[in-house]
Amino acid sequence: MLGLHPFPTFYIADLDAIQRRGDNRRVVADLRDRFPKLEIWVDAGFGTPADWAPWRPCGIRPVVGSESQADTRSAVELLAALRSAAPVLSLDFLGGRFLGPAELLRTPALWPERVIVMTLDRVGMGAGPDLERLEELRRRAPDRRMFVGGGVRDAEDLARLQDLGLHGALVSTALHQGRIGRQVLDELIRQP
Repeated sequence: MLGLHPFPTFYIADLDAIQRRGDNRRVVADLRDRFPKLEIWVDAGFGTPADWAPWRPCGIRPVVGSESQADTRSAVELLAALRSAAPVLSLDFLGGRFLGPAELLRTPALWPERVIVMTLDRVGMGAGPDLERLEELRRRAPDRRMFVGGGVRDAEDLARLQDLGLHGALVSTALHQGRIGRQVLDELIRQP
């Protein structure tokens, strides 16, 4: 990936950790050591401060997925406990449905500075980002740095997202398939 473009940030979803089948902390720590200037965001199913504790030495930015939250109060407490690590909140959607405590979605005042709008059923599908939802959330929280996850197909999608005022996009499939290349990235990429 870094050979394609000098990305400043990587997002990693540790699916093993999210599904409580182990984790990939060692791999992430090795990446951190090998690329010390790279900012690494990790969603490892953080639901409590205890879930974060073993990851703290890895030097990553924690991503708090709404799907991993038991209720609004514990989500708010977790975000507060992670404040020094500048957490990112991922608002997770699947099949048009929000995954997580409804009050967390309804109350942008609870959100940290950085928010990912993650449409899980669009990840890797080339269906395009959920522009309607992104516009609505952007209107509700114009002061948050918002990122999109799921559905980005090409340069046209990236340009639309930029026009909407989004700060970035999680893109993988389009990079692997060559639909987004170095020239597009050089023109559009923004530092989160």
